[in-house]
Amino acid sequence: MKLFVDSNYLSPYAMSVFVALREKHLPFETVLVNLERQEQSDPLYAEVSTTRRVPAISDDGFHLSESSAICEYLEDRYPGTALYPSDIQSKARAREIQAWLRSDLLPIRQERSAEVVFLKRSPPPPLSAEAQTSVRKLIAATQSFLQPGRTSLFDQWSIADTDLALMLNRLRLAGDTLPARLAAYAEAQWQRPSVQEWVNKPRPAC
Repeated sequence: MKLFVDSNYLSPYAMSVFVALREKHLPFETVLVNLERQEQSDPLYAEVSTTRRVPAISDDGFHLSESSAICEYLEDRYPGTALYPSDIQSKARAREIQAWLRSDLLPIRQERSAEVVFLKRSPPPPLSAEAQTSVRKLIAATQSFLQPGRTSLFDQWSIADTDLALMLNRLRLAGDTLPARLAAYAEAQWQRPSVQEWVNKPRPAC
């Protein structure tokens, strides 16, 4: 299997698939795609990723892009650590959380970019009013999703935990205030070995 990721290891969506592969204990080769050089627009890459985005995988001749679709494919195709809860409703909830994090909260993603998370740069400027509105929405939803006293969204870890923790860590690592139990959850999820392996990838000071 090949996993195609951005050459700076900054994509949170590439991280999600990387963690999923590590949790499944699947061997794979990492292929770096330089987005600044527009390598994702190369016709050869289009043979792997129809959407010409990262991440993408190539698995024995089957090509797939979009991180949540890849995670669902890996769950259906391979045994190993479960990426999603077995209960139908909990699985649907995990997919809801993934879809929401990818389609909403844009002001947070813009003002607390992945560079803040992975390059450990100095604290960015204060959040705009629009971003603060998104933060309140994120906090309220996470407090609803995450039951008090839990260190994961469900009875066991799921890939939705990794995705949600990353969004929370955009704020926590930038020095923004989070409710204590949400900050503790984000920190606990960040220490998962598969996550730490991605976090500690060597990156250029881009």
